[in-house]
Amino acid sequence: MAKEDQSEDGWQRRDIAKAALGLGTVSAAASLAVPTAGLRNALSRSFTGEVYTEGTYLVDEEGNRLGANALEVGTRATVFPESHPDVSDAPTLLVRHEESAFAEPTNLAFTVAGYAAYSKICTHAGCTVSEAEEDGTLVCPCHFGKFDPTRGAEVLDGPPPRPLPQLPITLSSDGYLMATGNFEGTIGPGGE
Repeated sequence: MAKEDQSEDGWQRRDIAKAALGLGTVSAAASLAVPTAGLRNALSRSFTGEVYTEGTYLVDEEGNRLGANALEVGTRATVFPESHPDVSDAPTLLVRHEESAFAEPTNLAFTVAGYAAYSKICTHAGCTVSEAEEDGTLVCPCHFGKFDPTRGAEVLDGPPPRPLPQLPITLSSDGYLMATGNFEGTIGPGGE
């Protein structure tokens, strides 16, 4: 039987291999845990009541109101209700497309200047819809539910049982995006 190679500090090749395998296993487990922590169920909150009401301005993460030129066509952003910018489960997806790109079942009366707004909380498990494909399809990274923002955020693929609720929006007289009411349906899982 051949003698195993041993390093100067007494480690054998198999010890190094075992350590590397163990480190790899821990790294793999950690990489799975980190995104999941960031995608926690966004519906756990202390705020109660309507998220948006008529006349609530849409703001960015810093609390700045968004005007008609806030986004370029084909882009999206996470926005919040100005009156409750700290409501962590009220993130809203604001998307902008050519006005002609929107079609039913989008509630066209809820769009303005090429903008549509949807709840960012997936209707399947309550994770945050935080990714998009090149064509603008919205993606929930938890279970890969896909939504079409130009067709009322209807479900294109995956387990979500229904579209993301749409938020009715308009431009205020001073040129800022604002809600004209609350979401058109139940936010997150539940409700049909």
